[in-house]
Amino acid sequence: MFEFIRTHKRLMQIFLMLLIVPSFVLVGVSSYQSGDAATGVAMVDGRKITQQEWEEAQRQQIDRYRQQMGDQFDQKMFDTPEARQAVLDNLVAERALEAEIKRSHLTVNDATLAQTIAGIDAFKKPDGSFDMEQYKAVLAAQGMSPAMFDARMRRDMAMQQLNNAVQASAFVPRTVSKRLSDVNDQEREVQELVFPVSDFVSQVKVTDEMVKAYYDKNAALFAVPERAKVEYVVLDAAAVESQVTVSDAEVADFYTKNQQRFGAPERRTASHILINANKSASAADKAAAKQKAEAILAEVRANPANFAAIAKAKSQDPGSAELGGDLGVVEKGAFVPSVEDAIAKLKQGEISGLVESEFGYHIITVTSVVPAATKSLDEVKGEITAELKKAKMSKKFSELAEVFTDTVYEQSDSLKPVADKLKLTVQTVDNLARTPSPALADAPYNNAKFLQAVFADDSLKNKRNTEAIEVAPSTLVAGRVVEFKPATKRPLAEVDAAIRQRVTIEEAVKLARKAGEVKLAAAKASGDAAGFAAPVVVSRTKQPTINPTAALAVLKADVSKLPAYVGVEVPGMGYGVYRIGKVAMPAAPDAARRAAEAEQIAGVVGQQEMYGFIEALKQKAKAKITVEQPAKTDAAN
Repeated sequence: MFEFIRTHKRLMQIFLMLLIVPSFVLVGVSSYQSGDAATGVAMVDGRKITQQEWEEAQRQQIDRYRQQMGDQFDQKMFDTPEARQAVLDNLVAERALEAEIKRSHLTVNDATLAQTIAGIDAFKKPDGSFDMEQYKAVLAAQGMSPAMFDARMRRDMAMQQLNNAVQASAFVPRTVSKRLSDVNDQEREVQELVFPVSDFVSQVKVTDEMVKAYYDKNAALFAVPERAKVEYVVLDAAAVESQVTVSDAEVADFYTKNQQRFGAPERRTASHILINANKSASAADKAAAKQKAEAILAEVRANPANFAAIAKAKSQDPGSAELGGDLGVVEKGAFVPSVEDAIAKLKQGEISGLVESEFGYHIITVTSVVPAATKSLDEVKGEITAELKKAKMSKKFSELAEVFTDTVYEQSDSLKPVADKLKLTVQTVDNLARTPSPALADAPYNNAKFLQAVFADDSLKNKRNTEAIEVAPSTLVAGRVVEFKPATKRPLAEVDAAIRQRVTIEEAVKLARKAGEVKLAAAKASGDAAGFAAPVVVSRTKQPTINPTAALAVLKADVSKLPAYVGVEVPGMGYGVYRIGKVAMPAAPDAARRAAEAEQIAGVVGQQEMYGFIEALKQKAKAKITVEQPAKTDAAN
């Protein structure tokens, strides 16, 4: 078995990651060097990816994670050069796939597209039917028209077909997945003998020299970072709002001049039945189509209540037939003029005659009519007041920002003048560090640019005001150092007791390990179980009954010869010696879990196949990123 593991290391690593390592997906936005405007940030198949497209992709990624994570979302988690690069890499891969789809003439037909869109839950009514109004509203909220959405869906569906075809070609032999599941299911009967640290503490004698050596070697543990006590003032929207008012007369005047904004035009919804007869059809085909449409019209007029059922059965418009002919809310310019004119003339519930268009013959009914209406001043007063106040605040902020900036610079030895002039409050924060603190994410002074200004030489030595720093949109902060404490090291006398305790434990651990290793050597030589506890079973599929660190060592141990022994330092306990006396498989392996594991392994191999395929497509499309690759961060290193 272990020979198999040694010769299939890559698969084993993948499988173990699936079993014990959770997946983390990281996307985000940062601001390192951008690409040249003329060349874009990347080239794929002769087409450039622009800076704007890159930034839009980042924004969409951030928005998706914000929706998924809710209150848990923290954009700083995603603000890394690596994440920004990952977004660009994804764009390049997409473009390479698009190029291959175009070369291979892969497409999605209208019927499949309509069926897929109709099956999207976001576009359905509570009864499960397609909601055209909701469909258009959702697209409008994303800044998309139905045509744009259809094009994107066709592209995504074609990509999915290609992706599925490649991943489906991946093959994992049943013997491989079975062997990996066998490793996972294997049970080992183990006996434990622990040498507790507490048993050796009394044997440790800590000298002054040992304490001093530890203190010198671990200076970072006793460092006290630099700290500053800082006064600061904030000019933000809240400070400006109190200085801005909107009168009833201003609201009324705005309402009078902009009444068209508060009126809702007539709103009509309609349905239709289409019998195809395009421009290029012969006269005979057109006559046959018209005859068929006339027969359907007679049927509809005889049974108006069955319009939707008849449309579903007989309309030749793939986009609306399945929806009972529903066209949703009629918007100007959405339909050909003859159809639009007919809808405008019909009363609610009325059925048209045959309406001819370039597509064929239509039978139309208006399903609802909501008359035009204008909201009263009282209904929109709050909306107008908020809009006028926002405009005034924007103008007022610009005025006050100039005064704020000039005053903190001109009277640089105090923040009181700017606070008095603009009715602001001088606030104080103590123990401020040079770098932002995650625990103070919303504090205006917890900003890298502001902290850089506070800890600049002029601020520290001369106690002068910082310049006005924009820490957020419409938010300016200026600060002044009141007191500065440079970085120091805690005195040895202050930490002596803590060091002695730490050194005592470390030395006791060494003694426990030494005693344990003696026992380990003796047990290996004799093969007996003297001194060991009662046997327990350890496996990868069950919560271990011994320390997890020890359990991992037991499961990794070579059991080609039994009994096998392994020694391991057990955190928080001491040193443990473990005797593995028996290796077995469970009587009834979990078939469902094994099937799931086989699917996971096949999925990972399929993803590897897809990755290799995309890399080949990128070479084929001569993909090239034209911006500087991000340097690794300390965390990455």
